[in-house]
Amino acid sequence: MQILGIDIGGSGIKGALVDLDSGEFASDRVRIETPASFEIEAVTETIATLVNEFDYEGPVGIGFPAAVANGIVLTAPTAHHVPGWVKQSVNERFSNATGHKITVLNDADAAGLAEMRFGAGRGVNGVVITVTLGTGVGGGLFMDGNLVPNLEIGKIFLESHDDVAEQYMAGRIKKEHGLKWFEYGERLNEFCLHIEHIFSPQLIIIGGGVSKKHKKFLSEDQLKRTRIVPAKLRNQAGIVGAAIWAAENE
Repeated sequence: MQILGIDIGGSGIKGALVDLDSGEFASDRVRIETPASFEIEAVTETIATLVNEFDYEGPVGIGFPAAVANGIVLTAPTAHHVPGWVKQSVNERFSNATGHKITVLNDADAAGLAEMRFGAGRGVNGVVITVTLGTGVGGGLFMDGNLVPNLEIGKIFLESHDDVAEQYMAGRIKKEHGLKWFEYGERLNEFCLHIEHIFSPQLIIIGGGVSKKHKKFLSEDQLKRTRIVPAKLRNQAGIVGAAIWAAENE
């Protein structure tokens, strides 16, 4: 079974057909630049253009950089803060623009869903937390493999630093603060210890751009009770997870 998945990023909107038996791309990935304004009409038109690049009839899943419930945007998009998105039914808007049935979920939830079905979380029961490190900090919460959507894990307040977590250990922070890998690893470990204390997960999966350098800052036995491992799907996770979401909501 092949489903079209789309991942809306800050610089690019990417899509590919996904083979849901293997979790691998069944087509070339197509990328179109994200409109600089990130206004709702411009993004909608770009999505329609991207979908038309594929010889495909069927449902489409989209990972979107905001909290989304039942296709309704709940928060301003991460890193854009453009008005006009909150309370919009993006399922309906994108479906009307493309002529396809579209289902939208949070982009970090999409990445986590891919890891649970085809990556580091496959077959793991109990509570699993996926963490996506980038401009901000995204998170996915899973119970026995089922998604509990819209975990705004990067917005957790760290009292010892008087700020939210993503201002302390997002992927971009390493470069902005000139941190060495071990220094960045210490910050991430402090955050994960906090997550361990709050959620008592069986597993924490670390994804996002920095995860490809995981050997420089990550160790499976660094937490008290919880295993912590790097993500496996990395840059493909958002597209794969969006396709899974579309299939599961079909």
